[in-house]
Amino acid sequence: MARNPERRAALLDAAIEVLADEGARGLTFRAVDARAGVPTGTSSNYFNDRDQLLSQVGDRIFVRLTPAPDALETAMLPTPGRQLVLELMRWVARRLAAERTCYLGLFELRLEAVRRPELRTQLTKVLRSDLDENIRGHLAAGMPGDAATVRLLYFALTGLLLDHFTVPGLHGDRDLDDLIETVVARIVPEA
Repeated sequence: MARNPERRAALLDAAIEVLADEGARGLTFRAVDARAGVPTGTSSNYFNDRDQLLSQVGDRIFVRLTPAPDALETAMLPTPGRQLVLELMRWVARRLAAERTCYLGLFELRLEAVRRPELRTQLTKVLRSDLDENIRGHLAAGMPGDAATVRLLYFALTGLLLDHFTVPGLHGDRDLDDLIETVVARIVPEA
């Protein structure tokens, strides 16, 4: 098994692009090699099988989507309240839009997890950990609402981004920031 971490990351990034562009059915070693611009057979030197590739793609997506600790600390500086929740939700949406390929890849992984129990187990673990951390951070920061508030915000943002990336005209001329403002106003209690 090859051990060049930079090459592995490049192959995983190529796999994310293939997953986002062609779906899980298009994710083959040959497609990853072509997207990464490496000789055919390279990715099979880094991943034992397609299941391992899918699993590591999931890990790589979360590495790319996780903000730097200092960025999160800076985002949390204002006084806790509904307005800060709104700004944080918009910040998250902008970050995810900037990593559109990763987010689409994550949607594809979710669909593939329906058919692959091992991937479903791993993805559930990672997503649950992320959600638990968001709940913990929300409560520790003294933000308005409770764990249910964070879950509702998570459900709403996930749905909004799915619509935004897959059927952007669904909500007419309402932009994402306006939709997020409506969600926050309806879900987050006044402080």
